[in-house]
Amino acid sequence: MSQPETKRAEPSARRPLAQAVGKTPPNGNPLVAHRFGADPYALVHGGRVYLYMTNDILERDEQGNAKDNTYGRIDRIGILSSDDLVNWTDHGEVHVAGKDGAAVWATQSWAPAAACKMIGGKERFFLYFANNASGIGVLEGDSPTGPWTDPLGEALIARSTPGVEDVTWLFDPAVLVEEDGSAYIYFGGGIPEGRAQWPDTARVMKLGDDMTSVVGTAQPIRAPYLFEDAGINKRGGVYYFSYCSNFHPGEREEGSPPAGEIAYMTSGSPTGPWTYERSILRNPSAFFGVGGNNHHAMFEFAGSWYMAYHAQTLSKAMGVPLGYRSTHLNRVEFDENGAIREIQADLAGVPAVKALNPYVRTSGSTSAWTAGVSIGPAPRLAGARAAAASEDGGWIGLAGADFGAGASAFAATVRSDGAAGTIELRLDQPDGALIGRLEVPAEEEGEGEWRVRSTAVAGADGVHDLYLVFRGEPDAPLLRLLDWQFSE
Repeated sequence: MSQPETKRAEPSARRPLAQAVGKTPPNGNPLVAHRFGADPYALVHGGRVYLYMTNDILERDEQGNAKDNTYGRIDRIGILSSDDLVNWTDHGEVHVAGKDGAAVWATQSWAPAAACKMIGGKERFFLYFANNASGIGVLEGDSPTGPWTDPLGEALIARSTPGVEDVTWLFDPAVLVEEDGSAYIYFGGGIPEGRAQWPDTARVMKLGDDMTSVVGTAQPIRAPYLFEDAGINKRGGVYYFSYCSNFHPGEREEGSPPAGEIAYMTSGSPTGPWTYERSILRNPSAFFGVGGNNHHAMFEFAGSWYMAYHAQTLSKAMGVPLGYRSTHLNRVEFDENGAIREIQADLAGVPAVKALNPYVRTSGSTSAWTAGVSIGPAPRLAGARAAAASEDGGWIGLAGADFGAGASAFAATVRSDGAAGTIELRLDQPDGALIGRLEVPAEEEGEGEWRVRSTAVAGADGVHDLYLVFRGEPDAPLLRLLDWQFSE
């Protein structure tokens, strides 16, 4: 193993470090800056929270300039997960719609919802999605990340479903699974002409025991100024139905939700009747100077409650605030009567619920911050994800690694597609104290193999942010990182 430097080192004399765009340390929002992700929905399972997101992709005109998001090309659902709420693993995308997707009958996949249920003694996972605004489909899998199959070959909820005749938009599902296994799906949206105050386009419907069928007739949910974005939670025997209010420009009655905000209602039953409570999250424009629709999901994790929501902060930082959304996270607080207090959105995000353990294998697709790095499929490894340095000086930052009494070695599974490279291991900032260097020798371009390489480290003890800085020659082939791990 090569010997590390133990003193603080100056930044490389080569090209400067890549600059973070959209998310800068120590901020926690948006959750990631290497991709977009909208309409978040949370599933807590196995000590992790999984976030499922509409996979916004940058659209360009014939001249290559970014243009407004049409949402028409979105046929995938993105998945992130975390066990500490600050370091996020990118699990890639579920190809849902289209001839090569799991649901070949669908053309788009928007606004996902996910659920888990024991069926026949086996844990099953369900991924619900909107086929634009024309219906809702469902996929089934054996894990929170799939693989996914289409059990129906058609929409779960369509125009022929009883009780949806007057629903403008059949989309934005949310699912509640009760302790006894009974389950309900909430969905709908839109504003019939002249009915901005009481659109009556939200619905709730019982799911079958198999989670892939519906029972009976969809029941209306009477929500003032409803627009879209169904949310459902249960806390202390109270059901919370939340939604995004519409943008009707006319005067509103006192106590009604303002335009484009997240509001909620409560009930003692999963199907109502519902009592309107209040607005709890203002439009993103109030916090970030860039607006758009509002979409959210609330969840409980590690003893606290959180709201995931989207905003155009990353696209704004990129100079393209054209409808491309990114997921954020902030705390949800309840008063002594169970009422939800107003939520403050910000770039700071939430604190970690636990420290990162650097002595267990960590995916290269896990990060708190990134710059000059892309994350995508790992070549020659089906289903795996890896980080790739897109420029010399690109880096991955991880928050709150607890090295304890000290680390002695670092190992990583890496691949070089032609040129030699180095991964510098630094503490607390991208140009912070250097604790080791992992050398990756050159291999013949196009013939690179995944290899485990290691190096000695020194000076890593206690809790620090960890930065993996990629160094190589300008315009050289990519250096890829599959996973890494320290040794005590």
